[in-house]
Amino acid sequence: MKFLIPIDGSASASHVADYMANSTAWLKQTPEIYLLNVQWKVAAGNVKLFIDQDVINDYYREQGLAELAGARAVLDAAKLAYEYHISIGTPAEAIVQYAREHGIDQIVMSKQGRSSLQSWLLGSVVSKVLHLADCPVLVMK
Repeated sequence: MKFLIPIDGSASASHVADYMANSTAWLKQTPEIYLLNVQWKVAAGNVKLFIDQDVINDYYREQGLAELAGARAVLDAAKLAYEYHISIGTPAEAIVQYAREHGIDQIVMSKQGRSSLQSWLLGSVVSKVLHLADCPVLVMK
């Protein structure tokens, strides 16, 4: 079974990795775990005129690896194999696209605590993933 865990570097996202590490015993086979970090695109408009694309790519990679570090440490300690990927774009759309491209069986993600105003203005990543995903989505508090 293939599990996708979107990781944003928050403590609640690391709890999802803990859950997966502690829940693999009930599975009949070893799960395939995919960690995904989505970086918001910062290089828009004229930014590329002033900052080299390699510098921008390095920034995305450094930020993504930093945000994935906690989840990777948990899975490493549990001796669970995983793959990780850093994507650039809008989080909900990138999560769903990655799940489709990799034949993910279930997305396991944390519920992000946003203020009412932010949720109303921006919409939550979780609700967008629930709306767009073709596979089951497990949302953890």
